[in-house]
Amino acid sequence: MLQILFQVWGGLFYLLNKIFFSRAERTTNNNQRTWLIWSWAVYLIGLPAWVIIFVAERNWMAAAVEAGGATGMLLGLINAIKGVDREPKWLDYIARLAAVLGIIYSLYDFGGITTLNQILEFGIVVGFLLGTYFLAKQKLCGYLWLILMNVSNAWLMSIEHYPWLLLQQVISLGFVVDAYWIKRKNLQK
Repeated sequence: MLQILFQVWGGLFYLLNKIFFSRAERTTNNNQRTWLIWSWAVYLIGLPAWVIIFVAERNWMAAAVEAGGATGMLLGLINAIKGVDREPKWLDYIARLAAVLGIIYSLYDFGGITTLNQILEFGIVVGFLLGTYFLAKQKLCGYLWLILMNVSNAWLMSIEHYPWLLLQQVISLGFVVDAYWIKRKNLQK
């Protein structure tokens, strides 16, 4: 029962994040800013559930990057509120350090890269870090990195038998692709 609660909590708020990103790309000015603020805020709310799930499954890379990813999410929230490039620089350093520590601990715990799960975690790590970083800077390529994250995470959730999170990742992928195409179309105008 507790496992389902964490799946619903983490999945729902991460899905809302992707829906709100998609809405932000479909609006302009103040409305876009409001959707971006909501998007980053719900991302932070869903974060603890994902960290708990990843730790329970010994997905150290993903757990560390999610925990350290709070800084990337804060970066996005601050940029949505104040404007791009007004964030404290230490946020980037903490996110990078968490990712490196997660990779090192995973390699230690498993004796190297020995499982498909670790490869998928690496896809989650790279996609999450670069996706949130570039989206916090309002760069189009951030969505492409989130696609990598969603695909890797969906596959991992399938292997580890988290059906609600698998479904959430698949649905989220649709909203990420939508946001990418809308932002790309708007940049070409």
